[in-house]
Amino acid sequence: MSTAPTTAERDDAELTAPDAKTLASLLVGQERPQRPSALSASLTFGWRAMLKIKHVPEQLFDVTVFPIMMVLMFTYLFGGALAGSIEGYIQFLLPGILVMSVVMITMYTGVAVNTDIAKGVFDRFRTLPIWRPAPMVGYLLGDVVRYLLASAVMLVVGIAIGYRPDGGLLGVLAGVALLLVFSFAFSWIWTMFGLMLRTEKSVMGVSMMVIFPLTFLSNVFVDPRTMPGWLQAFVNNSPVTHLAAAVRELMAGNWPATDIVWSLGWSALFVVVFGAVTMRLYNRK
Repeated sequence: MSTAPTTAERDDAELTAPDAKTLASLLVGQERPQRPSALSASLTFGWRAMLKIKHVPEQLFDVTVFPIMMVLMFTYLFGGALAGSIEGYIQFLLPGILVMSVVMITMYTGVAVNTDIAKGVFDRFRTLPIWRPAPMVGYLLGDVVRYLLASAVMLVVGIAIGYRPDGGLLGVLAGVALLLVFSFAFSWIWTMFGLMLRTEKSVMGVSMMVIFPLTFLSNVFVDPRTMPGWLQAFVNNSPVTHLAAAVRELMAGNWPATDIVWSLGWSALFVVVFGAVTMRLYNRK
């Protein structure tokens, strides 16, 4: 039985070979595209985080409804008892409750990271020729927009019920900027937990165990001088206390250099320590 190629097969081979050679020469002749810069890759992943919010707008409830509830609830529940009037208490409370709410929102970063790991998304990210921390930094950059939205909502509600920042617009912007820097750095703790723990529920549970003592054992609601001495020792050295004091004074038109330095120092520590641990876990996951 003859196995010689038919006329049609010879024609196909003649057509295919030159096409393959031509394609190969074209590919070899072209320059490889440059790898994206660290900033470009991070911004791309940040935009991805924003698109996820676009497709699931319910994710904005924690930065809109939750902050409004916090401001109204604590102002009207404790204002008369702690300061004698709502108008007097809101001046002290709003910067503190702003810090507390945004810091609490940061834990959802860890939940989002854990969810993507469970879906296998990070396996694809690791194969890309990009700066290795870009996916993590992108998550945090996307969340900074959420923190900014939560801050704006709380300030609008606070002003509506009587808050008047003596520092004016510049003082408010400086306070919010410091809060965003701290929150970005603080979120690295939750990316670590998101990589370390196996389920969303465990990430939420551990995050709550860390956040609640830090936020409630602080100067958010009352002056620490009214607390027992042993409790003051913890509260006065809490990163949330330094941040709340700095934001409160900036919005009041003052320049609390010590608290600002402490807040920035804590931020740098979080990035160096937890950022390094996060990337080690990410590379080994």
